[in-house]
This record gives sequence, C-alpha cells and structure tokens, in this order.
Amino acid sequence: MTHTDIQSLLQSEFGASCVPETIENATPKGLVISAEKLQDVCLFLRDNEQTYFDSLSCVTAIDNGMEASTIEVNYNLYSIPYNFQLLLRAIVARNEDGAELPMIPTVSDVWKTAEWHEREAFDLVGIKFDGHPDLRRILLPTDWQGHPLRKDYSTQEYYHGMKVDY
Repeated sequence: MTHTDIQSLLQSEFGASCVPETIENATPKGLVISAEKLQDVCLFLRDNEQTYFDSLSCVTAIDNGMEASTIEVNYNLYSIPYNFQLLLRAIVARNEDGAELPMIPTVSDVWKTAEWHEREAFDLVGIKFDGHPDLRRILLPTDWQGHPLRKDYSTQEYYHGMKVDY
C-alpha cells in the first residue's frame, strides 16, 4: 500500500474534507487530517487489515507561533507487518493568552504509548488531550507556570524562591 492508497482509503471512508492535504516534504510522508476525526481515523488505520498501523512511535506538538496562530500535533505511525510508516498531522487553533488551552482528542485508547507522549505535549506545548486517562505534567513540577515550548513563553523569574533564569 502506498501513501496515496492510504489517502484514498481515508477519503473514501471519512470524506475528502477529513484529509485535506498531503505532506510531501516530511519523512515519512504524511497526511493532514481533521482534528475532530483524529480518533476515528487512528482507530481505522490500526484496525483495517490493509493498513494495520499497530505502532505509534511518537507524538509531537509544535507551536507555529502567534502569527500562524496554530498548533500542530504530529503522530508517527508504523505498520510492523507491512513495514510502512505514516505521519498524521492534526492542526488546532492556538489559544490566546489566559484562554483555555487548545484541545484535541486523545488516541491513548487506540495506542497505549500515546499516554506518555500526550502528557509530554501537554506539559511542554500546552495542548489538552480530551479523554486522556491521566493528563498531568510529566517533566516539569505540577505548579510550573506556562509551557516552555510555546514560542511566546517567558521563563518565570523565581520558582519557590529559587532564581530560575540565571
């Protein structure tokens, strides 16, 4: 199965608007998918005998900054029996300062490995994964302010009386 075959398969199952574009300049090649359909698409890709993406290798979130006003979440999938990789990208609107964090459905019920990756993305980039069983910080203290991989992040001057930025 090729990248184009997978795109066609997803478009026939979920509609063309669910998979609006391809990502040609990435390794592996990828597909941009609707954030609202993320969980359904992932479940389909895992359970379909033509694709059988049985492994989620990584989840990363990238803040595209205030000008773009978007955050993208990338999922690296791997089909062990077919030796095929696929990048899925869901894009959500970035929140304004002080507003609720952007939200995307969890895929931890599709691939258990997503639990740790999603916690890291929540901690460092500030994106909520709706339905995650234990969404809390994983690298920073629970009372840390902000999300350090946001492009507009400013390090707090002090943390519990200790100078942070030196």
